[in-house]
Amino acid sequence: MKNTTEMKQYIASGSFDSALSRLYSETELCEQRDRYVSLSETFASVYGERDNIRFFSAPGRTEVCGNHTDHNKGCVLAAGINLDAIACVSANADNTVRLKSVEYPKEDVVDLSVLTPLEDEKEHSASLIRGVAARFVQLGYKIGGFDCVTTNKVIAGSGLSSSAAFEVLVGTIFNYMYNDGKISAVEIAKIAQYAENVFFGKPCGLMDQTACSVGGFVQIDFADTEKPVITPVSFDFASCGHALVITDTRASHADLTDEYAAIRKEMEAVAACFGKSCLRETDEKEFFANMALVREKCGERACLRAIHFFNDNHRVEKEAAALKDGDFETFKKYVIESGNSSYMYNQNVFVKIKDAGQPVSLALALSDSVLNGKGAWRVHGGGFAGTIQAFVPNDLLDCYISTLESVFGAGACHVLSIRSVGGTEVC
Repeated sequence: MKNTTEMKQYIASGSFDSALSRLYSETELCEQRDRYVSLSETFASVYGERDNIRFFSAPGRTEVCGNHTDHNKGCVLAAGINLDAIACVSANADNTVRLKSVEYPKEDVVDLSVLTPLEDEKEHSASLIRGVAARFVQLGYKIGGFDCVTTNKVIAGSGLSSSAAFEVLVGTIFNYMYNDGKISAVEIAKIAQYAENVFFGKPCGLMDQTACSVGGFVQIDFADTEKPVITPVSFDFASCGHALVITDTRASHADLTDEYAAIRKEMEAVAACFGKSCLRETDEKEFFANMALVREKCGERACLRAIHFFNDNHRVEKEAAALKDGDFETFKKYVIESGNSSYMYNQNVFVKIKDAGQPVSLALALSDSVLNGKGAWRVHGGGFAGTIQAFVPNDLLDCYISTLESVFGAGACHVLSIRSVGGTEVC
């Protein structure tokens, strides 16, 4: 293991490139080399010269299909992306985690002798560190102290799961530093979800953490939420002639909690008509045969959202099969179908109140105008505000970006690629 100065020189010389090549494309290597050098310098400035410097990485994720299906035990298709959170780490003997993020002024200091939720930590990153550590101990794994500097390129508020990337990063550090990397990526994802649910205080599903931890295209079946079936989907995205573009419409997610909650509530209300707790447990044919009853009890929007659930749940398998077959044109067709279903049936593209803006709708309309017949586009993530996803042919990429950014501003479009490696030790 190298000390801080040696590691900085090792990276700058290009000797670290083979490790970086596992995670980043050749065109990204120069930028990433500088990024890791900078992080090692920041570590030295915060914690001083140290021996045994190690680097870790966890990617963000993009939801590809299965929009608002996971919370009703449905299926999703997601993928790790090339934007990631990274950490420069050195172990300490203090049984304390000290974590300084480049993006935030406050250092998190977590005493690992206290592994219960603290009220004043809720909704803060320290709660996630403590929650991950607590779950490790509950499951019989080892933990220990470390000093750490992180930086996160996963864009906050973009629907790319910057928080899940951070949680998985912390779990990955504990895994490799104190458990020889023996804990599976799926187990790390579950640990991360536990930390967010119990310590941070957010009742999230497992999709985000799984995609970040496993990497690549991944199909997830949540029929048994304790033991989700996770199937990697082999597809060489770099060879398909398209770019993945996430466009941030820069609309606020504030005051949308009730909108998000209503989707789950209405889906579960439909399931309750049949004595079930969620739509995945509800017989689809029985639902359609009793539509009049469901409409009377739950209303038309709940019926439409249930239709979206059933259709998108089936569509996950179709998209995954198309990727496995190398049939990207069929894959794109299903992406558009999924987006249309979110728009018309799930109705999570805009907020239906007077004077509310419709930036996501406009972004989708512009995407249709530029890409019609050639690419694919859909709402991304929770919806109502925020981001859209598009698969853009490389020869239309410049036109697409200029069109969207002429409306939503410079830098609104983020060109991404799919990363095959999930949470990992880099070196």
